[in-house]
Amino acid sequence: TLLAARVEEAGAWERAGARSAAEHLAKLGGTTTGAARRSLETSKNVAGLAQMTDALRGGVLSTAQANAIGGAVAADPSAENRLIAFAASTNVAELREEALRVKAAADADPDATHTRLHAQRALRAYTDGEGMRHVHVSGPPDRLSPFETALEPLVDQIFTAARTQNEREPRAAYAFDAFTRLCDRNEAPASAPPRRVQPRYLGLVRVDLEALTRGETQGDETCEIAGVGPVPVRIARQLLGESILKLVITRGVDVVNVVHLGRGPTASQRIAVLWTSPKCANQACSGTFTQIDHNVPWAADRRTVVANLDPLCTHDHDLKTNHGWSLVHGNGRRAFVGPTDSRHPRNRPPP
Repeated sequence: TLLAARVEEAGAWERAGARSAAEHLAKLGGTTTGAARRSLETSKNVAGLAQMTDALRGGVLSTAQANAIGGAVAADPSAENRLIAFAASTNVAELREEALRVKAAADADPDATHTRLHAQRALRAYTDGEGMRHVHVSGPPDRLSPFETALEPLVDQIFTAARTQNEREPRAAYAFDAFTRLCDRNEAPASAPPRRVQPRYLGLVRVDLEALTRGETQGDETCEIAGVGPVPVRIARQLLGESILKLVITRGVDVVNVVHLGRGPTASQRIAVLWTSPKCANQACSGTFTQIDHNVPWAADRRTVVANLDPLCTHDHDLKTNHGWSLVHGNGRRAFVGPTDSRHPRNRPPP
């Protein structure tokens, strides 16, 4: 990775007749042009950054981790040590998201960045060596988020139908079925009544009120689609103009303290959980397709309180329900441990 930029500087790729340094590097390394391009970008980004260079040479950072944070460190060198330390305690998907936040905070012109991402939008299809067809779509977060929102209820429908037939396949397989069904589905007739929006399928825009009214973020202010990534304030305003709006006022009514006597969470409670934890509560998991779980079983106290609710992906939910796994004591994203782990709530000494 550290030497990759030298390939471009030396100009050997031009003499070899390659279209780019990335294509030449891919041929030499037996990898894809995309992977080689990422290595080139990372090599350029970390040039002159002592901590990043030492971490790569010492094996502290993998190539994937360096690719994830290289652009962020180039945009904000002050985040170098923090991101390297964060890489040691999380997975690559979480590291990539944090790096995106760092880049967004350091971006002097987020609208120009969004325009550049839109210009690079692409859909590519290819067939691999086993005959499997692949479709890869890339584009700005705000353009793909509606597609994911439309897909989610279909995935749930297919999953539920499969369970009634005692069929169990990975969620990715059901997502493929939902994608093909979405492509085949006819448009609803103009006279059809509008469907109610189910809270579980709402897209959640996280934006500081000051940034929304000002028109841009400053400092560590946030403007992002939860679970998808940062967007310019201009895009958030456009999305809010077309949306059913639900506000989480953190200095007003504290929805965290709402108590519901039913088993399932109310819409307000579900939104509160999504706000604080848009992903699986297992800190080692990056899943965004989650089910709301009672940390203390509902049968024990017959109450549904936000502080007792955690989002878990279907795999982790099954481990908790049927195999004795549990989140460690606390709130938010945290360790998810097996029944013999000393941190398991059942193994903790009494207070």
